[in-house]
Amino acid sequence: MNERIKKFSKADAPAFESYQDIIARDSTPVADLLALKSNPPQPTDDIPLDQFTSQAFFDLEMERMWPRVWQFVCREEHVPEVGDYWVHDIGDWSIVVIRTEDGIRGYYNSCLHRGTKLKPSGTSGWTGELQCPFHGWTWTLDGTLTEVPCAWEFKHLDYDANRLPQVKVEVWNSFVFINMDENARPLLEYLEVLPEHFARRDLSNWYTFIHFRKELACNWKVVLEAFMEAYHTPVVHPELTTVVGDWNLQHDVFGDHVSRDLSAMGVTSPTAEPRSEQELLDNMFLGDPSTAKGGNRMMVPEGETARIVLAKTMRQNYADKYGIDLSDLSDAEIIDSLKYNLFPNVMVNAGVAAASITVFWPLGNDPNRSVMESFRLRPFRPEDGRPEPAEPVRIREDESFSTVPGLDPFVAKVYDQDTSIMRWQQEGMRTSRKGKATLSSYQESRIRRVHETLMKYVAD
Repeated sequence: MNERIKKFSKADAPAFESYQDIIARDSTPVADLLALKSNPPQPTDDIPLDQFTSQAFFDLEMERMWPRVWQFVCREEHVPEVGDYWVHDIGDWSIVVIRTEDGIRGYYNSCLHRGTKLKPSGTSGWTGELQCPFHGWTWTLDGTLTEVPCAWEFKHLDYDANRLPQVKVEVWNSFVFINMDENARPLLEYLEVLPEHFARRDLSNWYTFIHFRKELACNWKVVLEAFMEAYHTPVVHPELTTVVGDWNLQHDVFGDHVSRDLSAMGVTSPTAEPRSEQELLDNMFLGDPSTAKGGNRMMVPEGETARIVLAKTMRQNYADKYGIDLSDLSDAEIIDSLKYNLFPNVMVNAGVAAASITVFWPLGNDPNRSVMESFRLRPFRPEDGRPEPAEPVRIREDESFSTVPGLDPFVAKVYDQDTSIMRWQQEGMRTSRKGKATLSSYQESRIRRVHETLMKYVAD
């Protein structure tokens, strides 16, 4: 632990430069949605660790929470044509999301004859019908039972009553969601402030250029929570302290389902020694040192900051490469990490530079296993045609994120640092004598809200 962190470990509420202080110096007016602050006081009770380790609690989540929440499944680009399907699995539940003539539908992935899955888990593709691979019972894409081999053996069968059971399916900002609760409120209500906050961030004309699934030996909430705070950054990612704010992130809680953190890029962490604006700009290219120190080195003109230069450069690059005008967005909306979390397991980054959606799933029915799945997004010129979305890359626990084609090496290193600790955390939770987690009042406030909302679901 460096000396500056030790100093803060003993200090009483040091005065950090806030996110609002940082963006006030940018070259553009502060966007209204970024000027907003919302973090109401919350209880400071400890969180029982059995909410991460107990099979009984995991089973309660599967019974009372997952079937009642809106779950992100895929993007519309993954099911663009009639017959395109995507299989979504959560615990024992399996849903076939498929494009039909009447829009996107979701069916329980189970044959109504003897229960065989109609499509294998973890698959996607195209089909003209939904046919059981065991005995051949066949449904049209609208869920109508049309073919039953040896039909004379099933004179007692009510074909109309054997339509494929559906789940609710709704789409927001090109993201496809499902809900297994027949009485679920509409998705737009569930999303709380998200539609308003993303009003200027239409992602329908973006595409998935990187897609990976990382398997982890921890509870799904362990990996989710690691990406909801930067309290760990100076210890786990010392390299990041020279390029990004961490302990001075702004954390906002908007309701039971939505929260966010706002992280400034091109600044120094409160735990690091101050850098010049040129050093800050150079450090932003740690994944590609040649850009910072070679013939293409970007320079900070007198009177400007690293953040202003980064935003100017991105505006020009997006205009040249994609024909996109970013002049209506503030510097912060372009370069910063603006991570919105949607309960229970979704993280959407609204920043142009970091546009992505990431989800954190339980793996099977094991409270000690999970999957982190991420779709990183990039725009394209409509006249060039929509590129095909990237195929998902599976990363085993013992493999590095560096195996993902196109992923920035520095980002891969940061992800490796994060995920390498998660097995230790899960194992430490199981051996804990205290049996509880003590969260900070502000930096981990959004994590606390996740648990408060979770308990509302499982207690019903």
